[in-house]
Amino acid sequence: MKPEIQQVADVLWEAHTTMSTVPPVRTLISAEDIDAAYAAQEINVKRRIANGEKVTGKKIGLTSFAVMEQLGVDQPDYGVLFETMEVRDGKLAYADLMQPKAEAEIAFVMGQDLEGDFNITDLIEAIDHARVSIEIVGSRVADWNIKITDTIADNASASHYVLGEIQIDLDDQDLVGCKMTLTKNGEVASTGSGAACMDNPLNAALWLAQKMAAQGNPLRKGEVLLSGALGPMVLISQGDKIEASIDGLGSVKLEIV
Repeated sequence: MKPEIQQVADVLWEAHTTMSTVPPVRTLISAEDIDAAYAAQEINVKRRIANGEKVTGKKIGLTSFAVMEQLGVDQPDYGVLFETMEVRDGKLAYADLMQPKAEAEIAFVMGQDLEGDFNITDLIEAIDHARVSIEIVGSRVADWNIKITDTIADNASASHYVLGEIQIDLDDQDLVGCKMTLTKNGEVASTGSGAACMDNPLNAALWLAQKMAAQGNPLRKGEVLLSGALGPMVLISQGDKIEASIDGLGSVKLEIV
């Protein structure tokens, strides 16, 4: 392993454990070395597992054309979700967040393992249901001064997520045409549709599923898959009340306390 990969992992781990920000880590591995960024991410994922955290799924980032434009990238990325990231009571402490932003997404919950060679039909059969979700992204990199290698190394800027209660069969959901509205304190803050996520959230999910299978780390039954934002990210602050609604999937609320 290149020593700079361990250095990136150590810098971001210190930022994670001390709730502090650091300069862009791309200065250590370059802005283009995606493999090195994922290697650094994996080091810190293993650290979290060794500390007793349980993996609950994966997240796909940079799938919304609007978000790609915001960050100046042209491909998605992925990160790992942990049980400690799921918000179950609709309230999330601002003190636990770092430079937080909110995104509305469609979450898929796997009904079976997905490994080997497969296509989008196999993926659909393996998904148990879909839900509306809010993902809170956060960055350990100061001022969100990130390129793709910064966010990948930083576990795809993962922070927290909350799932809606309604579980919808994929046969009953228009994943492309569904409209999304995200409000902040009662005011519309972001809008979009399923088509904004790589033309179809299932395209993003297939990209991730095939990448995971190729790496010998396939998606497993029960895992949550956050498929990517359906509109621009929204800055959030202490006291904000966020609500995401997606046609056919209902709504979910989150309060920053």
